[in-house]
Amino acid sequence: MGKQGGADSNTRVIRWAAASALIGVFLIYNSVDAASTQPSQKKPAISGPTLTPRPQTAAPQEVRLGPALPRSPARHLDIPSIGVSAPFTELTLDRSGVLIPPPSDNNNLVGWFNGGPSPGERGNAIVAGHVDTKTGPAVFYPLSSLKTGSRVTITRADGIVATFVVDSVETFNKANFPDERVYGQTPDAQLRLITCGGSYDRAVRDYTANVVVFAHLDSFQWA
Repeated sequence: MGKQGGADSNTRVIRWAAASALIGVFLIYNSVDAASTQPSQKKPAISGPTLTPRPQTAAPQEVRLGPALPRSPARHLDIPSIGVSAPFTELTLDRSGVLIPPPSDNNNLVGWFNGGPSPGERGNAIVAGHVDTKTGPAVFYPLSSLKTGSRVTITRADGIVATFVVDSVETFNKANFPDERVYGQTPDAQLRLITCGGSYDRAVRDYTANVVVFAHLDSFQWA
């Protein structure tokens, strides 16, 4: 391929500050609405909570959020338009606050950061995958070719298939990575798919950029 990277170079390191923000979002979400994170035998309601607007001279208008789901681990990812179909592993942080990437010995494996929202919960669900490994292209090799409006489906442990619609696909230089935009709090259920991009710097054994897919929860159904 001409671009070879080890397990430490194919998924962007989440800095401690960004990871702490993610965990903070998770803790705030559960402290406000802990009951909604419990598994339910009934189909979750699609309607979201109502935000109270600032006082205005006119009658206040309700702001409705999109669909959201209770917490449940991710099990399988499908992106038909680019031929991605892969199981999940759960990602955690090491003692220094660095996100541990998916194992590099499996080219068709994606990881969900289990310290943040699960796919379908309110907030940003973070999913990372390798673009390549020493053995060749990996699961997120075609991620940069994903188009706005494409659909991403995630099957969860509770049997719900959550469908996300892609809002944008962007590439960011690692030196100027927008942590808050990618990992920050959101009032609705969103998804971030992250892999490496740009050119491969052999001197530092790492890619110069990250490809990030921004998507929002559009609908869900039982598998």
